[in-house]
Amino acid sequence: MTTTASFTAATADGPRPVSVAYERTGSGEPLLLLHGIGHHLRAWDPVSRILAAEREVIAVDLPGFGVSPPLPDGVPYDLATFAPLLGDFCAELGLDRPHVAGNSLGGLLALELGRMGLVRSVTALSPGGFWTEAERRYAFGVLRAMRRGALTMPGAMIERLSRSAAGRTALTSTIYARPARRSPDAVVAETFALREATGFVPTLEAGRTTRFDRDVEGVPVAVAWGDRDRILPRRQGVRAKRAITGARLVRLPGCGHVPMNDDPALVARVIADTSR
Repeated sequence: MTTTASFTAATADGPRPVSVAYERTGSGEPLLLLHGIGHHLRAWDPVSRILAAEREVIAVDLPGFGVSPPLPDGVPYDLATFAPLLGDFCAELGLDRPHVAGNSLGGLLALELGRMGLVRSVTALSPGGFWTEAERRYAFGVLRAMRRGALTMPGAMIERLSRSAAGRTALTSTIYARPARRSPDAVVAETFALREATGFVPTLEAGRTTRFDRDVEGVPVAVAWGDRDRILPRRQGVRAKRAITGARLVRLPGCGHVPMNDDPALVARVIADTSR
């Protein structure tokens, strides 16, 4: 069951009210799961079911995504706002330095939480922030094209396409290496999540100047990259390992940009190993 936490977050404009939708399952040390831009917490379903056997798993809809309301007017969707806000969210839930895993935008946020000392370990799956300017422009162009497709395609067409493997491939092959494995209901839900994401445009705008060029000290860090990532090439993982002292770089064979669906068991194992 999805629950909403409402709390006061520190922003550059002072304390502001924020609400975040989340799901909490399992038992053990807490593990926070952060999705990518345009996605929602359901992206983690294939993995969270496995991890909940030994972790208390908290999957969140970031503000402006999924069913979480947007940030208050005037509050930017940048790294300097998002990461402390997630720290305030953890405090609201009574989570004392949880482990964290994130994908894409969520991976970037996970690394920033690690840099701030707010978490016990970091697993970043294809995190943003290690691109060249040309790679960033390409990635953002792909994301905008996906968003335009989701906005212009009639809902009935999305539902019809999702019923076949070929249709699911047409809708999601940009982010999945094995799109036919995604269930029809999941494809419909995430396509609608992309078209309805109020935080999509301001997050992309804030990301134009985002680079992660700082070390993450004092916590275990794993950076994992699918070798079939069509949005952020895996060479960016090598840059991430060079930037983060002691980081473990893990290859995810046969996985795309959102690897949790392509190989749930492998992704769960990487997260579990890092958080041990």
